[in-house]
Amino acid sequence: MKEIEWAKLVAVKLDNALSGYSVEAGKKLLYANEIVEYGGNSPSYNEMAYETDILVFESKNDSWKPRVVIETKLDSVTTHDSITYSQKSATHKYVHPYLRYGIFLGHREHHPLPGRLFRHGAHFDFMLSWKNYEPEEHEWKTLLDIVKKEIKASHQLEEMIFNSRSKQREKYIALHKPLVTTSAKKL
Repeated sequence: MKEIEWAKLVAVKLDNALSGYSVEAGKKLLYANEIVEYGGNSPSYNEMAYETDILVFESKNDSWKPRVVIETKLDSVTTHDSITYSQKSATHKYVHPYLRYGIFLGHREHHPLPGRLFRHGAHFDFMLSWKNYEPEEHEWKTLLDIVKKEIKASHQLEEMIFNSRSKQREKYIALHKPLVTTSAKKL
């Protein structure tokens, strides 16, 4: 199976499981909006977008807002992949500061997440691995749980960033980003 085929299958399954959100494979998302020139009060822009493997987004009327991007890889992931996808995450987050971003490995058989992802995946909010193309029950539950938590985190980040000057905003006194892992030994 090719990665794009697998991403489409997972996207459909996620789309069916997430109410209030849409999930698509291959949807493009801006990572840069460069100003080419200024003409009066209206600058001319050059928009650049990457195609995402899986994008979770919310739609309202004729607009949509990205919430979670999931990069997919099958079988193995190289150091180059780790660095490239992590950098892609950083560029997308620069334009969408509330966006959550992860990498999802499939058809890994007995191999856990590789150390190169931990070392070079600094801009990932989550990492996940399945043994095969189709998930075991606990693998599906883990993916769904992570995606729902990441959607919630995206909403919270958006509120914190864009309402920071509002007198009615939620006022926080602490922010803590814990490290949560699931060991293959416990399954």
